[in-house]
Amino acid sequence: MLGSKKSRLTANGSDKIETLIGQHVVIQGDLQFSGGLYIEGKVLGKVIADEGADSLLTLAPGGYIEGSIRAPHVIISGRLLGDLHSNQRVELTETGQIEGNIHYRLLEITAGATVSGQLIHEHISA
Repeated sequence: MLGSKKSRLTANGSDKIETLIGQHVVIQGDLQFSGGLYIEGKVLGKVIADEGADSLLTLAPGGYIEGSIRAPHVIISGRLLGDLHSNQRVELTETGQIEGNIHYRLLEITAGATVSGQLIHEHISA
């Protein structure tokens, strides 16, 4: 549930959520966003943060994405069927499930999370 457990991962040092996709919502098609996006429902398509935005995507427990994710900050507590690309930080909570590759800079996996795919560390060159 939204706000029931405060996460340590935030975009711009805040927990601000600009967009909420509720548990009974199904979106078919790609979704582009900036700021905070919280998904409790289903997205059947790519979820992409605006280029250069310091955005946070949270996939809530019970939330589902079938498609790839590209965002700087990502928290996965639901189920992702697709690849995840993050140039900042990824957090998988104990209920998080990913079937796909994770491209990450920083990664935190809590006991209980499942990953079926490769973990690929992305080096940021200076």
